[in-house]
Amino acid sequence: MGTEPEKLWDGRFSESTDAFVEAFTASVTFDQILAAFDIEGSIAHATMLCEQNIISTEAFEQIKSGLLGILDEIRNGQFTWSVALEDVHMNIESALIDRVGEVAKVLHTARSRNDQVATDIRLYLRHAIDQILDQIQALAAVLVTLAEKETETIMPGFTHLQVAQPVVFGHHLMAWHEMIQRDADRLRDCRKRVNVLPLGAAALAGTSFPIERARTAELLGFDRVAENSLDAVSDRDFAIEFCHAASLLMMHLSRWSEELVLWSSPLVGFIELPDRFCTGSSIMPQKKNPDVPELVRGKAGRVYGSLMSLLTLMKSQPLAYNKDNQEDKEPLFDTVNTVRDCLRAFTDMLPHLEPDRDAMREAALKGFATATDLADYLVRKGIAFRDAHHIVGRLVSMAIQSGVDLSQLELSAMQSVSDKIDSDVFESLTLEGSVNARAHFGGTAPSSVRAAIARAKESH
Repeated sequence: MGTEPEKLWDGRFSESTDAFVEAFTASVTFDQILAAFDIEGSIAHATMLCEQNIISTEAFEQIKSGLLGILDEIRNGQFTWSVALEDVHMNIESALIDRVGEVAKVLHTARSRNDQVATDIRLYLRHAIDQILDQIQALAAVLVTLAEKETETIMPGFTHLQVAQPVVFGHHLMAWHEMIQRDADRLRDCRKRVNVLPLGAAALAGTSFPIERARTAELLGFDRVAENSLDAVSDRDFAIEFCHAASLLMMHLSRWSEELVLWSSPLVGFIELPDRFCTGSSIMPQKKNPDVPELVRGKAGRVYGSLMSLLTLMKSQPLAYNKDNQEDKEPLFDTVNTVRDCLRAFTDMLPHLEPDRDAMREAALKGFATATDLADYLVRKGIAFRDAHHIVGRLVSMAIQSGVDLSQLELSAMQSVSDKIDSDVFESLTLEGSVNARAHFGGTAPSSVRAAIARAKESH
């Protein structure tokens, strides 16, 4: 059992903390993930204190050496964490005192756990955002590579989950690419507000010591210093903003997952997912279940929950710091881990996706996907679009009654509805003619898709 570690704040108290309260209020079981960032922040703080002649050079050197030794222990799995010491900060400070003696106690000069934890979280989240941005770009590269192989593969485009117009599969994949580029933009913008230094705000009012916060910011790579000490220690907007950006990212991955689940169903059969990203059934031996995209789809709700948790956590808090804020970490950490795992799953899975090009083409021939092309044909013959729309609607009805596609109607039958139709109409009713006609910027023509891919490669 050993001796209960001495708390570093218990001078005012006349009795020990209740055992249940000690466990209930402790955060070290989950905030130890901040250890490396806590030590990084402490070394920068000690450096600034030394440069400002607030602590001696000798004290600084002992503190820095001790902290680096503790970091090695943590990374090697040799550090013992104590719930009695509440959190990552007190565990490290207590270990530093054990390692270098009383001199360690000067490290906490001109700071509080309030500005310390706010700094740690920002350092952690900045690092996490950089990792996620790298993952997004890796996934974007996968999409571009896959799209490049499928610039001629025709599939149906859908609205209302009904066959609408033909598109090429590469164009569809590049739509996914657009989504995650917006996600990357949001995260880069969010990072600007994460990268602000709270350290120096102390508990809430600042400190009476002659600190140089800009120097600490420089040492830690922060873009600027938080201007108001009250706001600096109580602000969690940056974490909420990150979870919002993460929720949008997960919404996109969930939409992709929905399509992959639908497309891999034998009823649709557009794609085959790699076996190693699927599972079977305990009772039905023929089953191949798309568990990875289904789970990603489900995890979107988990990230939404974290966003709502943080919004609810902050909505009634008066200034400045409150113990409620201890509840900010688990939703934030879970969101980071979930997003990273889902991005990895897609980045690993998509290169091995096998499209069934024949099935895609066959599906594009159903549902009169070239009806709009026929309307455009009539417009070019001098008919107003609304009238052309009505004429094509009649032709679609005729084709339904005959059980054929528009391209299979007899020319004479079409001419009975409009005398503007001539034998060249069939050029507009082919799938290739339809997609090739949309050769403008952003269109689905293979040439336009290849241009979009080239732009994407330049931007990565």
